[in-house]
Amino acid sequence: MLRLGMPVVGVTDIPRAVAFWSAALNLVASQTWASETWRTLDHADGSGRALGLLRSDSPPEPRPRIHLDLFTDSAEEQQSEVRRLLGLGARSVDWDLYPADPDFVVLADPDGNIFCVVDLSHAPSGAS
Repeated sequence: MLRLGMPVVGVTDIPRAVAFWSAALNLVASQTWASETWRTLDHADGSGRALGLLRSDSPPEPRPRIHLDLFTDSAEEQQSEVRRLLGLGARSVDWDLYPADPDFVVLADPDGNIFCVVDLSHAPSGAS
């Protein structure tokens, strides 16, 4: 039976991406699934694979069709996590597609890959 595996993010610098996403999501780099062009990040609690990092020479898309949504449970937690992620090397994105009252904040990882930090306590915007 076919089943969904994990999201894979294209990056130009595997060690930098491992450091960012491991710190951002409390993940650990797998020693089993690793090469010069691929790294698997596992959940720190040992519950399995979480994220794949693939070496890519193509530039990140400014409006990707698929992206990661990271969830928080409140506006305060969202603000705190956005500040923490910026401190880890994420950057703010000038996103002109925000709805009037967004439940999400658009950021980019150190490679420029766009992702959203979503406040689940806020009514869904449907636009992230």
